[in-house]
Amino acid sequence: MGNRLGPKWLNQARRIAGPTHTGRLSKFAVLADEVNALEPVLERESDAELGARSHGLQLKARQGDSLNSLLVEAFALVREAAKRTIKQRHYDVQLVGGMAIHFRCIAEMETGEGKTLVATLPAYLNALQGKGVHVVTVNDYLASRDAEWMTAIYNMLGMSVGCIQTGMTDPQRRANYARDITYGTSKEFGFDFLRDELKRLQLGDTHRKSFEEAFLGRNTQREAESPVQRTHHYAVVDEADSILIDEARTPLIIGANNQPTQEEAAAYFGADQLAATLVRTKDFKYDPAERKAELNASGRRKVQAVAGHSSFVTLTVDGLYEYVERALRAQIAYLKDRDYVVVNGEIVIVDEFTGRMMPGRQWQDGLHQAIQAKEKLEVTLETITAARVTVQDFFLRYKKLAGMTGTASSDARELRRIYKVGVFKVPTNRFGRRVWVPDRVFSTEDEKFQAVADQIVAWHDKKVPVLVGTRSIEKSEKLSALLTAANIEHQVLNAKNHEIEAQIVAQAGQPGRVMVATNMAGRGTDIKLGDGVADVGGLHVIGTERHESRRIDRQLAGRCARQGDPGFCQFFVSLEDEIIEAFGEKPAARLRKRYRGKGELTSGPMRRMVLAAQAKKERQHFRDRKLLMNYEKQRAEMRRNMGLNPVLG
Repeated sequence: MGNRLGPKWLNQARRIAGPTHTGRLSKFAVLADEVNALEPVLERESDAELGARSHGLQLKARQGDSLNSLLVEAFALVREAAKRTIKQRHYDVQLVGGMAIHFRCIAEMETGEGKTLVATLPAYLNALQGKGVHVVTVNDYLASRDAEWMTAIYNMLGMSVGCIQTGMTDPQRRANYARDITYGTSKEFGFDFLRDELKRLQLGDTHRKSFEEAFLGRNTQREAESPVQRTHHYAVVDEADSILIDEARTPLIIGANNQPTQEEAAAYFGADQLAATLVRTKDFKYDPAERKAELNASGRRKVQAVAGHSSFVTLTVDGLYEYVERALRAQIAYLKDRDYVVVNGEIVIVDEFTGRMMPGRQWQDGLHQAIQAKEKLEVTLETITAARVTVQDFFLRYKKLAGMTGTASSDARELRRIYKVGVFKVPTNRFGRRVWVPDRVFSTEDEKFQAVADQIVAWHDKKVPVLVGTRSIEKSEKLSALLTAANIEHQVLNAKNHEIEAQIVAQAGQPGRVMVATNMAGRGTDIKLGDGVADVGGLHVIGTERHESRRIDRQLAGRCARQGDPGFCQFFVSLEDEIIEAFGEKPAARLRKRYRGKGELTSGPMRRMVLAAQAKKERQHFRDRKLLMNYEKQRAEMRRNMGLNPVLG
């Protein structure tokens, strides 16, 4: 279809947007027509004249004119600047996406629709007031890439651009935050906020010396540095579902290192060894939904029998029960190369939703230390909390919040209730051609992976490019071994280097290319189809396991069929997949025993059962996020009542 928003487009758009946003969509279509009417006028103006127009908009915005009244001219200026600098013209549907983001919505746009370019529209408009705009991405590489790519557009219009990167000094951070538009990750923005809160406390605390020595290790003779951030005015969150929903439960914590005593470290190692001798069901019960273990009478007797051992001299019997239950949890629920990896003698958490490593983060309540003991690494005790804030609470501090993603409608209620933002489904520039094929179900994991390998071999002979998404590093290596045995040349991406990962994934659409990757490898990377690939159905995506959220499955599927290209997506699942345990450990065990060795079980009831397990997990995660939100609210309220800063201590 064309680039203009004609009657045919509006009819399709209204079906996609739904009745809730039909009125707003019509309004956006009118505004887009007004932007289009300005285009021939701006095309005749020089670069200097565009800059003068932009300066005039800044003066109007800072003198009190509403941004809504400036939207048409601002969007038209950004589109013209993009055409002249990076040789890209915003489609009309991208204008609509930019309007949705400006009007406090999460714009749901299909992959390949150019969300990075869309963000320039509301970012520029809201930066006119001179209060700073933050564009939030999921990792340093994407922040740096997007800032570098879009800087030319902003500079032509007289706007300055900053980018926050891990490892920057405070003066560098302060300079980048002072610019009109600043790119960075939620982690960097959040930790800078916490460090600023600590600095403010230093400046006003008469007991600054003891605080700095306890938490910051600073020389108190040195004058405290000033905060680096400005006010939290407006944030545009890219991959908003990942940051605002998946990471909502993640607390950002700044603390002081607490060196463990020899006795404390010995207790973790001793509990790990003791836990390894206990028998599931006989000595303890394990709840897979909560990922927790609980000793029964038999297990407690075994623990009591060794309570006097030298490793546990600092613990009471009840305390030892907790250590052992924590060790059981570490051994059963948290697996190497799935939930974490060991890098240079340290435990590095792997994000369960993205498959990416998260250096510097730790599990709480002694779990991280239990996993260190399990892997026979040096035990470093938990830090003393100096400041903390959840990702959710941090973003609620912005006066105005919006974002964009490819998948948000399934979480629309949660986003509206917690963040007070709507979800606006933006129609695609071209009609989608993705083919969704129903799941194939197998009795065992080995049968499933063999079927995946066989399917790849069949497609490879036809030069079909294939991208396979796996749930963990361990599973990606398992499939890789099968492909190697079948003499299929392939690449394995384990999310260890975002920049290299993005460069490799960009080539996934070449004829006969096979890639095996954890979850959402290369999310945000444009995949172009090679010569002849469209004729064989485009990029074929295989999911080797249903995730605990349908939205994550859709993100994987979004790697194919971009901008009207053809594409194919199918999931292969087994009764040994972790998602089946959503029904409970015993029902899952009975189901697996009943069908073990029966090969492929694909049928309507089996597919519905897997999706029912997924829906059950989604409800559980929603309850967890709700409980966390209530806990953090109560904690903050209690500290306010005590006259304390809610994010410190």
